[in-house]
Amino acid sequence: MEGMRCSPACSAVVTHRRRSLGDDFFSRRGRLRQMKVSASANANSVADSTKLVTFLGKGGSGRSTAAALAAQYYASEGLRTCLVVHSQDPTPNFLMGCEIGTSPVTCNKNLVAVRLETTKLLLEPLNQVKKADTRVNLSQGVLEGVVGEELGVLPGMDSIFSALEIEKLTNSLGRKRKDPGQTYDVVVYDGTSTEETLRMIGAAERARWYLKHIRNMAEKTDIGRLTAPSVLKLITESMGSSGVSIDGKTSTEIWDNIEQNLQKASAFFTDPSRFRSFLVVDPRSQLSISSGLRYWGCAIQAGARISGVFGFSSGAKVPEQFSPLAFAVLPYSFGESTVEWDKMVSALSDEAKSILDWSQFGSAQPLVRFDGSKRTVTLFMPGFDKSQIKLFQYRGGTELLVEAGDQRRVIQLPSGLQGKVAGAKFENASLVVTLR
Repeated sequence: MEGMRCSPACSAVVTHRRRSLGDDFFSRRGRLRQMKVSASANANSVADSTKLVTFLGKGGSGRSTAAALAAQYYASEGLRTCLVVHSQDPTPNFLMGCEIGTSPVTCNKNLVAVRLETTKLLLEPLNQVKKADTRVNLSQGVLEGVVGEELGVLPGMDSIFSALEIEKLTNSLGRKRKDPGQTYDVVVYDGTSTEETLRMIGAAERARWYLKHIRNMAEKTDIGRLTAPSVLKLITESMGSSGVSIDGKTSTEIWDNIEQNLQKASAFFTDPSRFRSFLVVDPRSQLSISSGLRYWGCAIQAGARISGVFGFSSGAKVPEQFSPLAFAVLPYSFGESTVEWDKMVSALSDEAKSILDWSQFGSAQPLVRFDGSKRTVTLFMPGFDKSQIKLFQYRGGTELLVEAGDQRRVIQLPSGLQGKVAGAKFENASLVVTLR
């Protein structure tokens, strides 16, 4: 990356968390079967252990098929599994052999499936806001005239509402559930597209950025000080069903509570003991492989790790191109009418089971490395080259803002490394940034 300037033109990708980014997230957690929870276990502890699995890849690579196979595999291991479909594609109906609707339907032993429809998901939060508005009287009754069934879906709503629904299913915030009996060991999410899934993964972290600026405006402007208390009360009252109470709380405490919830949701996707994301590629197609590599980098930008790569055929170059990720071939033997899942699951290779097992957390490749002696920050950025990465600095050199793959990430620099960028180069799928 010689000659790359470090102003609004250098670049980088990364993961920024308040925990040390150099931490090794790949410690062993025990075998998959240890996830089983006895029927008499406390419902909240069951909810707290719920895992989320998703698949990323180019359209036509087999994402939905891989998701269905993974759901069948986890269910066969005795784990209560829920396959969540967020699209109108009828393929999952064929794969699962059942009509998937907006209420959970049993498809196999230990396995249910449900389809998310954003138009219907709009209704519940709107009703909650209406009830809260009745108590705080912010809209003076105007909201009561809004009929939820009249509202349509706007661009971007799919990611927002899928994130809210996934939070309910996984209980990533540890809130009290309306229906403690409806809990799962594993939730397998098959999203509308890889791009929308990545938006969902990064939604909480991005929301924290907005919250910081909105809070600053609310606390330091006349209109903010005037309107913020009522708006905050409406928002918090709308969340009242989760057990949140604002009695006796100051605006500062309410802001802090919202910040903490967003931080919890964001941390969920960086925790390999709770969230797993896999790539699916067609080894026969270089375009599919290139897309997989790019999505690998985009997932890192969104704040998630990739735990392995799957394909429905072998490819000699795939393991090398995706190294150090593990690669496995999935069985594909569908008939014309029904899928024989028992045979499919039995045909899973040891390599595939090893990748799916929760004792394996993917490559130990650190996403960010800080070197105080060399004053460098090394950012692992597979799927990108130097022309696709931009690096910016603001706030006196205390952080790096990395733009790549239509995603932006903020990297907080350790106190001993804070300073202006002196140079950057790209090598071994990583951007090495030198600081003054």
